Amino acid sequence: MTNNIYFIANWKMYGSTSTLSSLNKLINLSKQKKYNKAKIIYFPPFTLIYNFMNKFKKTKISIGGQNCHHIENYGSFTGSISPKMLKELGCRYVIIGHSENRTAGETDANINKKILSALNKNLKIVFCIGETLKEKRKKITHTILKNQINKGLKGIKNYKNILIAYEPVWSIGTGVIPKHNELETNVSNIRKILSKKTSVKLPILYGGSVNDKNISNLKNIRGIKGFLVGSASQNSKKFIDIIKKTIN
Repeated sequence: MTNNIYFIANWKMYGSTSTLSSLNKLINLSKQKKYNKAKIIYFPPFTLIYNFMNKFKKTKISIGGQNCHHIENYGSFTGSISPKMLKELGCRYVIIGHSENRTAGETDANINKKILSALNKNLKIVFCIGETLKEKRKKITHTILKNQINKGLKGIKNYKNILIAYEPVWSIGTGVIPKHNELETNVSNIRKILSKKTSVKLPILYGGSVNDKNISNLKNIRGIKGFLVGSASQNSKKFIDIIKKTIN
C-alpha cells in the first residue's frame, strides 16, 4: 500500500460544462509539492467525462466512471457503459457497488461480475460496501460487510487494483457520521476480513457525509487512507478545504 491519501469526488447526477471553470483552483492545488501525496480522482457523470479529461489533461488528477456494465466490451444494452468504453475514454477508475445502485437492485453477484470485467480492462476499482440503518440496529454490521466483501470479490486473483470504500448507507447524505470508536472498529474488521483473502494491504477509504467541517475528526481514524466525497466535492472550495485539512 502506498502513502497516497485518496480524495475521491463523486459528482453523481450533477454538473454541466459551465461548472468546469470552478475546478481551476483545485488544479493549482494539485500542482503544489506540499500536496504530492494527495491522490485526487474525479467521477463526473458519463456526459462530462470527456470534458473532465481535457480539463485535467496536464495534471496528476485522474478520472473514473461512476459505474459500468458487467459485459466488458460491447453489447446490446441500451443506456449502459462498458469497462472497455471507460478505458477508451481515458478513465483509470470505476466505482462499483455504490449503495445507491445496490438499493436500485444491484446484487452482490452482479457487482462481482462488474469487478471482474473492469479488472480485465485494467481499471482500478473503488469497491463500495456498507450496512443500512436497520442492519446497524440489528448489530449485524460485521456479517453484512463480510458477505459483501466475500461475494463481491469472489474469484479475484490480483488485488492490486482494488480500493475499498466503506460507506455506511445510513450516513450517506444525512449529515450523520459514525462515532469515532465505531468507525475504527468497522475499519479494523474490514482489514481482518480482507487479510484472509489477500496479503495485499488494500487502501480502505471512508465515505458518507464527508465535508469540510467533520474532516478534521475523520482524518484521525486509524486505518483510513482517504475519503469518498459526495455533495461536498461539487463545491471546489469545500473539496479543497477537505484536502488541506487532511494533509496539513
